[in-house]
Amino acid sequence: MPILKSLGVADSKVPRAGTLPLRSSRNPFEEVPGLEEEESGELGSLPNGTSCGRRATLEKLAGLAPFRLGWTPSRRGGSPGNGQPRSFLGRVLSPGIRRSSADFGLLARLQGIRAQGDEEAAGEAARRLAFLRLGRGPKPRRASLAERVVPAGEAAPEPPPQVPEPPKVKEPLSVLEILSLIQQRELARADEHILELEAEELASSGCGVPGPPKAEGAAGGRRARDVALLYEALQRELWALVRETLAGPGPGAGAGAGAVAQLGQVLVQEEAADGRRGPGAARKLRARWAEAVARAARERLEAAAPGAPGGLAGQLEALRARLLEDMGVVRGRLAPAYPAGLGAFSVYLRGYHGALAEWLAVAARRRLPLADRYALLHWHNQVYPREVLGLVDVVALENGELGPLLSPGTLRGLEDECVTDVKAQTRAALLRVLQEDEEHWGSPEDQPSSLAQDVCELLEEHTDQAPRISQEFGERMAHCCLGGLAEFLQSFQQRAERFHENPGVRELPPDTYVSRTISLVNCGPPLRALAERLARVGPPESEPAREAAASALDRVTRLCHRVLADLLFQELQPHFNKLMRRKWLSSSEALDGIVGTLGAQALALRRMQDEPYQTLVAELHRRALVQYVRPLLRGRLRCRSARTRSRVAGRLREDAAQLQRLFRRLESQASWLDAVVPHLAEVLQLEDTPSIQVEVGVLVRDYPDIRRKHVAALLDIRGLCNTAARHEILAVARDLELSEEGASSPPRDRVFFADIPVPRPPFCLSLPLVLGRLPLSRLARPSLACLPRPRSPSASRPRAQR
Repeated sequence: MPILKSLGVADSKVPRAGTLPLRSSRNPFEEVPGLEEEESGELGSLPNGTSCGRRATLEKLAGLAPFRLGWTPSRRGGSPGNGQPRSFLGRVLSPGIRRSSADFGLLARLQGIRAQGDEEAAGEAARRLAFLRLGRGPKPRRASLAERVVPAGEAAPEPPPQVPEPPKVKEPLSVLEILSLIQQRELARADEHILELEAEELASSGCGVPGPPKAEGAAGGRRARDVALLYEALQRELWALVRETLAGPGPGAGAGAGAVAQLGQVLVQEEAADGRRGPGAARKLRARWAEAVARAARERLEAAAPGAPGGLAGQLEALRARLLEDMGVVRGRLAPAYPAGLGAFSVYLRGYHGALAEWLAVAARRRLPLADRYALLHWHNQVYPREVLGLVDVVALENGELGPLLSPGTLRGLEDECVTDVKAQTRAALLRVLQEDEEHWGSPEDQPSSLAQDVCELLEEHTDQAPRISQEFGERMAHCCLGGLAEFLQSFQQRAERFHENPGVRELPPDTYVSRTISLVNCGPPLRALAERLARVGPPESEPAREAAASALDRVTRLCHRVLADLLFQELQPHFNKLMRRKWLSSSEALDGIVGTLGAQALALRRMQDEPYQTLVAELHRRALVQYVRPLLRGRLRCRSARTRSRVAGRLREDAAQLQRLFRRLESQASWLDAVVPHLAEVLQLEDTPSIQVEVGVLVRDYPDIRRKHVAALLDIRGLCNTAARHEILAVARDLELSEEGASSPPRDRVFFADIPVPRPPFCLSLPLVLGRLPLSRLARPSLACLPRPRSPSASRPRAQR
């Protein structure tokens, strides 16, 4: 052996068989002063400064201290009698004995010195031989032994059968050699030798499970420490391999599939060894592997999030991209390299899921702005399940489904904070928008209003985001926004009423005032639709808020419609005053003025939205006919003959047709008003009582608010003074009134005759009374058959003076 040659040890001193003669038989230990086998007292110190003690050893002569990871048998730990070699050379050269860490360190150092000298000598000899071969030429071929023994022409004898060599005894590796395997990432082989070393330690300690040494003293403790330190080194490489493999393919980015396969083999071997060790001594490398995967996932996510632009939303997007990237690496490259029984994909997915849950929990504990809370809730409830877990095989998880990223309490707290902030922010924003819009109401300039659009945008920003997070959160947000909208509309109603009650607004130009009123009306439909939509989405307790919002809008709409209608009919009143007079029978001037004015004003009303426009046109239709019929029932005309009744009925039909065409052109939906004037014309023109009864019955049926005083006034206009006939006709109206006493009153938009007051009905004198006081010639006159009620003296005196 080169190391023994460097020490000068003779061949005869080496205890092994088949050794070649050495160049020197000198024993260097004989020349070392103080080297003895028996105790001879203190020998001082060696040249290297080490105290000799009782015996000078090879380690002290070479100036080496024992390697801490190794194990060297001491005199107290064993004796030649128990089979252990006593001397250092015997330990080194005996086959089948594991070299300790101290022995291997010494041999490595000596072998390095000797190998350096041998390499220099071999290099010099090679240069000399190469120079000599230049003149000799190629080396001649030498005949083999078989060719020299067998004569030419004879067959060579068959070679003797080969005797199989005895199997070589596997030499155990030292601690440093095992450590070298770990550093070279031959992890499976290293783990096998560590398990063998652990088994030797168990056998030497005399116990069945790993633990503190009991009988071997310092030697057994050193071997146990060697095993523990080797396991630490092995785990460092294993977990470093886990981190590197997640970096993806590329130069310096990690190990290949072979290293991952070795990692999986180590886990399988250690899991089998844990079964032999028992529950109390199991190393549980598989659980530690899962923890290492979780740590690596945490590092990967933390490295991806901070540099992302766009606040929390950008960080969440970066986390999503990193998750998909790493899970793609796991699915395509890492998971197939692991043994199937380890469930590698499930372990990696759970590790990333847990790391992401920690990251989100830390983010949720911070004071986040409203937009970041929306982003966090939406990413947690929608993006992660759909775009991350939806792309991986969650069904393949061995231990069931993954838990939630955030606890229900944390999610509820985030939602409560969002609702509170939305309530405060929307209230302030809505009032600010209303105040800004109100400042332009009294301006003489006609500026378009965007109040309804601004209100809808403020609320829809929240009502559109919340349902995308969860249905329950959408309901809570809808209820919150509906309450804020109802409060806003009540304030809007109050300010609209103050605007129209203010005398100063009458000084505005008429077109500006009408335009401003139309703008207020146009706020109704979009805000009403928003309130209805929020009520449908919200919980059942949202109904009171919806009713309050609708009531406020109805009041604003009715107020504006009344203002616009009053302005219009103030302009139409001179034309209505010309109706039901003698000139009206022969001229259409009054009705032409009404139709022309309504048609012209309707152009300005077309700027109103459809729903309030239809309501306003129907109201104008109703009020126009009320104003048309009112002078008729108040008795401006008296039909004293059938010819007069026919002329009046014809004129009524012509006007009714012209008004019907006008309001059809204006797109009025109040078609129930088209028959009222023709029915009155029929009552005036018919002659027989039964026909009049039928027509009155139809009139009462179609217009339930008509009363007997209206029918009596109509009979007075046609000049019907026959008491019996009047009684029969009025009985029809009375019977229908009695049959409808329990019925509810018609809605406001279906009221017609209730808005037409009539004077007190005239009374007819009975025949016995007039026979005694008036001559028969006077009673024969039809004009005296029905007399008006007597007036008070105060009322009749001014008339007499005139």
